[in-house]
Amino acid sequence: MGLYLTIFNGDDELDGVEVGSYADFNMFRDQIANLLERGNPGERFPVLVMHPDSDGKWSPDESALLEKELRTIQDEMKAYPAIELGNDWQSEVARALGLKPANLHECFFDIDGELLTERLIGLAQLAQREDKEILFQ
Repeated sequence: MGLYLTIFNGDDELDGVEVGSYADFNMFRDQIANLLERGNPGERFPVLVMHPDSDGKWSPDESALLEKELRTIQDEMKAYPAIELGNDWQSEVARALGLKPANLHECFFDIDGELLTERLIGLAQLAQREDKEILFQ
């Protein structure tokens, strides 16, 4: 099952990020917990790492904290070497777009091949600007 993070204004979708599967999102968070939090999940990045991923939401206030966490994560992940891509869709997207991750940060992208942290930062900024929730679907 895929994970789609989105923001609505009434019935109108303002933006959304198709992350991949829930397992892909959990792999992203596991890497953060294992490497950047040194095996202590939520110690440094509780808004991202400790949030349940099923039918949840981030409030506009949480989105401000999420943005801050993601900016730090983005910077720190660049210091780690690339890992093998997680599953077939990632390898296929990387091959089709000519993506060759040079570091851990570049190993995590959405189904369109855009860097996951950048897409999530954009979503968090929109949630704050529009005073709307980010919904997990």
